[in-house]
Amino acid sequence: MTKILILGGGGMIGQKLAHRLATDGWQGSAADVILHDIAFPPAGAKAAQRLTSSLTEAGISERLAAMRPDVVFHLASIVSGEAEQDFDKGWDVNMFPTWALLSALRAEHVNSGETYRPRVVFSSSIAVFGAPFPDKIGDEFLAAPLTSYGAQKACCEMMVGDFSRKGFIDGVSIRLPTVCVRPGKPNKAASGFFSGIIREPLNGQEAVLPVPDTVRHWHASPRSAVGFLLQAGTMDLDPLGARRSLNMPGLSCTVAEQIEALRQVAGADAVARIRREPDESIMQIVAGWPRDFDTARARALGFVAETEFSEIIRTYIAEERPAG
Repeated sequence: MTKILILGGGGMIGQKLAHRLATDGWQGSAADVILHDIAFPPAGAKAAQRLTSSLTEAGISERLAAMRPDVVFHLASIVSGEAEQDFDKGWDVNMFPTWALLSALRAEHVNSGETYRPRVVFSSSIAVFGAPFPDKIGDEFLAAPLTSYGAQKACCEMMVGDFSRKGFIDGVSIRLPTVCVRPGKPNKAASGFFSGIIREPLNGQEAVLPVPDTVRHWHASPRSAVGFLLQAGTMDLDPLGARRSLNMPGLSCTVAEQIEALRQVAGADAVARIRREPDESIMQIVAGWPRDFDTARARALGFVAETEFSEIIRTYIAEERPAG
């Protein structure tokens, strides 16, 4: 039975991935799923094991690697806004534990006589790119982040690539669009308002919009994000060669287009619940993020996402909106 370790398994995407694995299995067979996080929701996804600790704790990476998972989904991190506000915590959580984990997996590879070589899927971000941008960012565009969060993700990408090149792991980094619409309560992500201006009005609550309507961004639904992870976990990585980072497909739209899609799906009353309250700190962070992509490389490898923002809204309504 395939042993799958999900780091950040208590988070939204980790839980959705675990639910999908519990329902569909792994490549047609049941999987032994291990979730690791600092906490889990009370009625969370089923798993063979739930391990509660922080990746920053001494010895945790070695204990996890000693379980010799066949596949590791690395989703654990703090979000962009928090990483920008707390410099030390951002590096301590988002970068150094990845080095410790990959080093521990390398040690297991060596101890096995080089027969153990796990698939590692690292959830990176479009924050690895910094302005100035072309109209569409292609697969050859330089990763040059302008935030601490982006720098931390870029460092991890390079580690995954180098450990894969040396044959210690079989790794890939997938650069996720902003995942929207996120269910639940707002988090500290600077991008959180992209979900908030849809989620809160649909749930009868007021939402704050801190940026102009003209801001353009790159989105995909939680359902698509889980699909990206599963594709990255099962696909043949040889066609990637030494370039082990991929820009994921998504949908480019302005805030105004988001709001218009909300109007089309839920009506004018929902749109009226959006209150504009400019926030210079958020605008400064968002100004350094990419807006549109040409993801030909990922699409050729079978990755797919939504093509209309109204589809993203309807996915949220179908899967997450509270009854009534």
